[in-house]
Amino acid sequence: MKKTLLFLLLFVSFVAPPQNWEGVITWKITSEMDAATKAKMDAAQKQMNDPANQAQMKEMKEKMNDPQFKAMMESNPQMKAQMEQMLKMMEGGNINSLMPTGFRVKIKDQNTLSIMDGGMMGGMEILYRKDKGTTYRLDREAKTYSVLSTAGLDTMKMSDVKITKTGETAKILNYPCTKYVAESTIQGQSVQQIFWTTTAIKDLDMKSLAHQKMGNGQQAMFYEKIDGVPLKIEIKQQQLGMIMEVTELKKQSLSAGEFVIPKDFKETK
Repeated sequence: MKKTLLFLLLFVSFVAPPQNWEGVITWKITSEMDAATKAKMDAAQKQMNDPANQAQMKEMKEKMNDPQFKAMMESNPQMKAQMEQMLKMMEGGNINSLMPTGFRVKIKDQNTLSIMDGGMMGGMEILYRKDKGTTYRLDREAKTYSVLSTAGLDTMKMSDVKITKTGETAKILNYPCTKYVAESTIQGQSVQQIFWTTTAIKDLDMKSLAHQKMGNGQQAMFYEKIDGVPLKIEIKQQQLGMIMEVTELKKQSLSAGEFVIPKDFKETK
């Protein structure tokens, strides 16, 4: 699960299309899991719904209102927001609510702002500034930001990525798409990525992503052998899979103010 979420975070963090397309791309996320992982999730769900555990979570929530504990949390607004969000979801008794359901990518002047929907990352914003070549994580509730780095993600390195262009086609949002399969290995586990891409969107070009790297500069975010704009991406691993599909691609004028860090935001590490 952690690897799949890292793939997702890396994808939304580095989507920086060239040229001058401006608007909003909306993605839907669905998760798939094998029988063993589903059984573990069901067991965790049952444990979460246990009255004793629900009582403990309620007690923890009340403790967060304790003046001393509250003061400690106020010194770390990001942790405070994450704990509050996690407790809220766990009190609901639905472990599936921890998973993301989608994200929106706003694009203007080759800058992007990605906003996560649902799950523990719900509301999280990732800002990429083309002029600085830097990616930031924004927390609007806490009024903080932090610089995102790929350093330390060397465990995500891939080797011997095999790209296969298939003869399969499909229509997504009425755009003709071609299926590409990327096969590789991460930490001894086989990973298959399926890209459904279209070349019908002329003012978007993902080739620049082939030169952007993750994992200490080793792994490309996109592959030069893949043509077009991905409208659907399937990530298949042994235990958990994820499907990300564009549900709306809307050209519209956006305010430049959405792509800057507010002056009253403080930087956190």
